[in-house]
Amino acid sequence: MGKPIVAIVGRPNVGKSTLFNKIVGQRISIVEDTPGVTRDRIYAEGEWLGRHFTLIDTGGIEPDSKDEILVQMRSQAEIAIETAHIIIFLVDMKEGMTASDKDVANILMKSGKPIVLVCNKVDNPGQPPLELYEFYNLGLGDPIPVSSVHGLGIGDLLDEVAGHFPDADAGEYDEEVIKVAVIGKPNVGKSSLVNKVLGEDRVIVSNVPGTTRDAIDTYFEKDEQKYVFIDTAGMRKKGRISENIERYSVIRSLTAVERSDVCLMLIDAVEGITEQDTKIAGYAHEEGKATVVVINKWDAIEKNDKTMKFFREDIMNRLSFMTYAPTVFISAMTGQRVNQIFELIQYVSNQHAMRISTGMLNDIVNEAVAKVQPPSDKGKRLKLLYATQVSVKPPTFVIFVNDKELMHFSYQRYIENQIRKAFALEGTPLRFIIRERTKK
Repeated sequence: MGKPIVAIVGRPNVGKSTLFNKIVGQRISIVEDTPGVTRDRIYAEGEWLGRHFTLIDTGGIEPDSKDEILVQMRSQAEIAIETAHIIIFLVDMKEGMTASDKDVANILMKSGKPIVLVCNKVDNPGQPPLELYEFYNLGLGDPIPVSSVHGLGIGDLLDEVAGHFPDADAGEYDEEVIKVAVIGKPNVGKSSLVNKVLGEDRVIVSNVPGTTRDAIDTYFEKDEQKYVFIDTAGMRKKGRISENIERYSVIRSLTAVERSDVCLMLIDAVEGITEQDTKIAGYAHEEGKATVVVINKWDAIEKNDKTMKFFREDIMNRLSFMTYAPTVFISAMTGQRVNQIFELIQYVSNQHAMRISTGMLNDIVNEAVAKVQPPSDKGKRLKLLYATQVSVKPPTFVIFVNDKELMHFSYQRYIENQIRKAFALEGTPLRFIIRERTKK
């Protein structure tokens, strides 16, 4: 399954952003002693006991406020609650329990999600102060005392949160099922493509961007191959997200990429490749997913015999980090070339899971070194001593060298290209880990 999602909620100015920064280990949220500074949700990846999770910071909830900004913040927090698997409810020990805390507790209990009650600003180690015990009146169990400023109690908090994580294998499909995430900006035809693939209207199709609010799993079989298509809400630029619910859909879209084996990166042929397309494709690349670039609405383009060639060249330039991805030009509306997508999905899925024997891999690396001498610096030359594949999805290789500081990015890219050329690796990113040989 994708990473568990944990939301930090509470009324304004109880220290949510400070706690968020302490857990993820870097200053991401703006921290300022003014209520309402965090007006939007911010998310980042956290890790505890070997389990990775997505942590969401939220604006404070003021249940009865009519202030427009506070109302928007409350809406954002409610969406985060709906999105999350686990909720950290943060209260302020120094201020004590307030009526707003009770109201927020009631909202949270209605969600039915696991709730971890955390009492912040307990800044001294040792026995918790007596004021902590009044928070038992919220009916949410034992409050965990922490100091988000000093980092006290964070381990106990994360232990409790991790206890609510779903099993790592929960919700997983059988290994033979290829999980396909359909990703791209809003209104590029993701739902239309899924409907065309399925041969029936299972997903709402609309010209209004953002119709698909959630990631929808649809099981499908074709030619004895099992698929799950994950139709995601379209990701769009932060500045253009006007509806709160679309902000929540971005996290679900990223989660869908994490859960997938293969991403179909849809691009609107009429609009061409945009900056947002490169960011979405970049996320799939960084997550190490097999990818097929799908140019949709090809039927709406005026073409000559060079149009497709020029479009491919533009893709190579704009998605230069993803030149390994095959491209197909389709029309989800008419069904043009949609059947080719299945062949490409199976092909890149196989490449994504390819294993190369150590002997064959070292033969290719040695041949590459013989063709192009490794770089040197101050009279010391890089030596590639040994290479081996350590994992798949994506194929990941460890290369042992005499001095990893000498492994220039360009030479690593050269080695990657030689491996791709030798084994026809297409549609999948490759990962390289450069290690120095340890001296006895």
